[in-house]
Amino acid sequence: MLKRFSFGLILFTSFSILLTGADKRKKAYELIYKDIQILKQQIQNLDKKIDSNREEISSIQKQLTEILKLNLLARSEQAGLLIEQKKIPTQYQVLLQKFDTLSFELAKITEKLIEIEQTASPPKETLEDTESEKPLGEEKSGGEEKSTEIEEQPIAMPPPDLSPQQVFNMARSDYLKGNFQLAIEGFAIYRQHFAESPLADNALYWIGESFFSQNKFEEAIEKFNDFILIYPNGDKIAAAYLKKGICLMKLKKNEEALSVFRLLISKFPLEEETKIAQQKIKELK
Repeated sequence: MLKRFSFGLILFTSFSILLTGADKRKKAYELIYKDIQILKQQIQNLDKKIDSNREEISSIQKQLTEILKLNLLARSEQAGLLIEQKKIPTQYQVLLQKFDTLSFELAKITEKLIEIEQTASPPKETLEDTESEKPLGEEKSGGEEKSTEIEEQPIAMPPPDLSPQQVFNMARSDYLKGNFQLAIEGFAIYRQHFAESPLADNALYWIGESFFSQNKFEEAIEKFNDFILIYPNGDKIAAAYLKKGICLMKLKKNEEALSVFRLLISKFPLEEETKIAQQKIKELK
């Protein structure tokens, strides 16, 4: 009887041990399963992040492509602007030529109007009538006084009925006709009485051109230097540099001429005068 009880106790103990081991294994499997589920969840999260990063990378690539297209378009537009800028000096010269033509026509009309006014006005006493009234002994002294007045008289006043534009146009007309000394006097009158006018710088430039046309290169250089100093931003500044360099060439001052031409090229690379200056440098070399 005792043996049977002992055997039963042993069996019960063994069975309890087996059950305890099975529970432990079950718990271990459950823990492993939970770990696997966590790992799966983490992997899924990583996959989502990778997909999101792929989308962001794709978006960035598209943006870079658009930026490259815009860059190419900007370069193309910039090249077009440079081409248009090169055309500007030529168009400007054409406008100047048209303006000169209009100025010449206005000057002709002005001259005709003055002739009409002079014809309509009563004739003035002639110089011969005045001289005939003088005593014979005073003729010589009168001539001496006249010559003195001519030397000392200031620049004449412009006719009171002419506008500044008309005075300028008359001087420009004299230049175009080859009356260079009259043109110098006309432009000098304009500068003296209309110094604040927008065309005051052009008047000084055309005085230099008038001296240049008479081969008075020293006087022309002096006027072009005045223009460069007084009107560094004038619309004739590039032309003043060019004509100064050409005057120096005419005077055989080649080194000074080269310096002026190089300065013109560096300061005004897009102007039409720059091309002429480059040609002159080749001639001097």
